[in-house]
Amino acid sequence: MLKHYVRIARPDHWFKNIFMLPGIVMGLYYTDFSLDNTSVLILAAGILATCLIASANYVINEFLDLEFDRFHPVKKYRTAVLADLNAGIVYTEYTVLALSGLVISFYISNEFFITELLFLFMGFLYNVKPFRTKDKAYLDVLTESINNPIRFILGWLLIGIDFIPPSSILVAYWMGGAFLMATKRFAEYRFIGDPDLAGKYRQSFKRYTENLLLVSTVFYALCSSFFLAIFLIKHRIELLISFPFIALLFTWYLDIGFEKDSIVQNPEKLYKKKGFVTFVVFLFILLVLLLKIDIPSLNWFIKNY
Repeated sequence: MLKHYVRIARPDHWFKNIFMLPGIVMGLYYTDFSLDNTSVLILAAGILATCLIASANYVINEFLDLEFDRFHPVKKYRTAVLADLNAGIVYTEYTVLALSGLVISFYISNEFFITELLFLFMGFLYNVKPFRTKDKAYLDVLTESINNPIRFILGWLLIGIDFIPPSSILVAYWMGGAFLMATKRFAEYRFIGDPDLAGKYRQSFKRYTENLLLVSTVFYALCSSFFLAIFLIKHRIELLISFPFIALLFTWYLDIGFEKDSIVQNPEKLYKKKGFVTFVVFLFILLVLLLKIDIPSLNWFIKNY
């Protein structure tokens, strides 16, 4: 049925493209941007293109994972596992979604098109043999989370900027995404509760342990914090005020990861954590304000004595 093929495209996961928003906001800080009918159309088209390509990646993700998802306590009820999907239709759906997203991207800018092509390629690399990086410990987290800085760049390019964002913020964004993904793996591994079963569900789990996953989240968080600090001090010292709140965001998210059947296994449901979501909104507003407000006294931190 048609609804099965719509479900595996996961339109309910499109909210993850909110990771484009920081790129848009930072782009607005670095350039003069006038909001008119044309710019609104470009923004809408760019977001649509990204959603279509994300759905293309989801389609092959769910279809190629169906033999493994049978071993997961919850994912064994996914559409691809239960429904008798036609491989020809699935690959046609993937092609149509990917080409639609790329065609829209082509008419936005060459840089945007190339970045969307990279977004599509990373989904292919993550899911398709003989590459299938999702089966390799640590590489699974790093190759999946690199979609975060890709989304950041996509948002940045939609503002019409012709130079790349600062490398420090891109690496910080990547490592931050790796922290989120490793926390998800940690929660998932604990939820399954059986190392042998976990290894059948996800090949990378054969190399992981609960301790290794937990330690990796700390590593990614430290790396993200380091590069974020470089960006804050070098590009906008006022943003330094936000650092304690960002640190709290990391620790709060990890604390959620320790909950039984943690919701971080399904980030699209994080809206149910109303306190956490409220804090994220507060942090976002704070960051926007700090981009606008000058506090000269903070230059004390970078003066030489």
